[in-house]
Amino acid sequence: MLQISQLFIYPIKSLGGISVSSAEVTSRGFKYDRRWMLVDEQNRFLTQREHMQMALMKVQIAGDGLLVSHHLNGAIKIPFFTGDDVKQNVAIWDDVTAGVYVGNDIDNWFSTVLGIKCRLVYMPDDTEREVDQRYALPGMITSFADAYPFLLIGQASLDDLNSRLTEALPIDRFRPNIVFTGGDSFGEDLMNHIVISGINFYGAKLCARCIMTTINQQTGVKAKEPLKTLAKYRFKNNKILFGQNLVHQGEGIVTVGDVLTVLSRHNEERFIVEKKA
Repeated sequence: MLQISQLFIYPIKSLGGISVSSAEVTSRGFKYDRRWMLVDEQNRFLTQREHMQMALMKVQIAGDGLLVSHHLNGAIKIPFFTGDDVKQNVAIWDDVTAGVYVGNDIDNWFSTVLGIKCRLVYMPDDTEREVDQRYALPGMITSFADAYPFLLIGQASLDDLNSRLTEALPIDRFRPNIVFTGGDSFGEDLMNHIVISGINFYGAKLCARCIMTTINQQTGVKAKEPLKTLAKYRFKNNKILFGQNLVHQGEGIVTVGDVLTVLSRHNEERFIVEKKA
């Protein structure tokens, strides 16, 4: 039996995640997941790839907003709803979508922590950022996530990786939304149509991993693993693959302990992973 073991949301893109016992599935992903994002002076997204210290900012849901804390700079409260209704174009990779600035005091706090001028933007409900239509149906949307509303990883896949490492890594290195137990390692690679709590999920694309997986989420320090090891057995088309991105249809509540039912699988040839020479 495949069963949900962990659920995570990441309210502010590339900051610390929150482990939750249940999560509300909305049209663009889990409620609150990546609805906020830090941008530079050109309104281009910021991530741990360039600013590793972002890992050190921890996020909590606190009443009517978010509470973001940093061990050297205290904490700041961010309201769920902002009074600024003037939309700004913001860039995520090759996408340009709309967001609104949250507030100058909040911007100043983040700028102090990161040591660069930046602003926090929020994605309002009437902003609809479409998922790549090569891997989704028309009308499927996402938040400020890199590309898809959900990332699925099997615990068996992490266990397989850790068996090859000298020091085991926690799941937070891979920033999944949904973790499940049961089945074989990398079984998520082939999952096509999945049902959880009556909600339909579809395997869209294997997740190509970057240097963010090498950043310790507790210390902000970068190392060589897990990419060095993953490249030996999870390498295809010049990409290192771990986890599968999902799109979905339907809304509702997903809870730790829910059963994950696989209704169909991709052809095995689609996701064969080559060994790197």
